[in-house]
Amino acid sequence: MKENKYDDLTFFEQYEKMNRSQKGLEAAGEWSVLKSMLPDFTEKDVLDLGCGFGWHCRYAIENGAKSVIGVDISEKMLEKAKKINNLKGISYIKKALEDVDYPIEQFDIVLSSLTFHYVELFDTVSKNIYKWLKPKGHFIFSVEHPIFTASGSQDWIYGEAGKKLYWPVDNYFKEGKREAIFLGEKVVKYHKTLTTYISTLLKQGFKINEIIEPEPSKKMLEEFSEMEDELRRPMMLLISTEK
Repeated sequence: MKENKYDDLTFFEQYEKMNRSQKGLEAAGEWSVLKSMLPDFTEKDVLDLGCGFGWHCRYAIENGAKSVIGVDISEKMLEKAKKINNLKGISYIKKALEDVDYPIEQFDIVLSSLTFHYVELFDTVSKNIYKWLKPKGHFIFSVEHPIFTASGSQDWIYGEAGKKLYWPVDNYFKEGKREAIFLGEKVVKYHKTLTTYISTLLKQGFKINEIIEPEPSKKMLEEFSEMEDELRRPMMLLISTEK
């Protein structure tokens, strides 16, 4: 996460053009599933790690949260968040996830959307989150699926005339750094196995409530024909836990 590709002007301009960047949560393919996994926000103190444009911060406040802190390493992300999702009760902090620290039992809910595959040490971050959560607090997050991150290229194997033949899965059990091409730029990510995610959470003391590999909704499939490819392999992993 400390690499902070999102403050690269060229990369950020491409990110801003993404459908989910412009239209918010309803344009995110996984949102309908993630939304169903969220707890009641009424009068809750919420922490959003890797908040990006602040869409989840907005959702929490609009659904009754008492306070929301959005953390992101990218100055450009936070500038955008403060322009479009700067509601009363939300505060934004520029900091790497690995450097964040809060008092014991400060938050009722910790969220993170598509961020932890940029973080090398998931065990350290999850240990901190467990400490920051109040008893019975919730930790819900999404990451790129280990099948999606394993080989590193994050692209299909193509045949004649550019036909997508299959998604490569290689070096699955070799965890660590991967260099992928995202939005036309080289981006560093960190592959972790499904076992690592689950066993780390259990080791820290979390109770796992749900694990979902989301499929595109019927509505998304109707609106975006390219979503058909998302039925061929899992792209995301959603996990809901409780302290």
